[in-house]
Amino acid sequence: MATQSINANVTGGKASGGPPLGPALGPLGVNTLSVVNKINDLTKDYAGMKVPVKIIVDTETKSFEIEIGIPTTSALIAKEAQIEKGSQTPGQEFVGDINIDQAIKIAEILKNKIRSNDVRSALSQVIGTCVSMGIKIDSQNPKEVSKLLISGSYNDKLGEIKN
Repeated sequence: MATQSINANVTGGKASGGPPLGPALGPLGVNTLSVVNKINDLTKDYAGMKVPVKIIVDTETKSFEIEIGIPTTSALIAKEAQIEKGSQTPGQEFVGDINIDQAIKIAEILKNKIRSNDVRSALSQVIGTCVSMGIKIDSQNPKEVSKLLISGSYNDKLGEIKN
């Protein structure tokens, strides 16, 4: 079984037969429309975000598999905060606000990406990214939320999540 892999970043739910997918898939003889439709179906939950995808094509049978990656932490936060981009001057200007439940939701998604079963460490990463993006958490500076996480203030919320 001879296979070839193609890695690309596509906009969730909006992949097309144009670049980067079409030119990469064309020479392999696989049905580009089928691949694009499958990618769009698998990435619809990440609408508007850049999503890493890996397409594995069996060059003999023209069959394919698609592996969907996880968007960046900042892309997930921006989606939850309903903003396009972070602050130009983080720490001085805040451009959005998410609640702790949204931050925990993002941490749950990310824990597999960072290869950890520990939601607390993934949540710490989310909070750190909020600092650098100028995003408040529960209307508080994320540095204060980080201190609360360390002090155990969110243990009840984190205890509800099965690791």
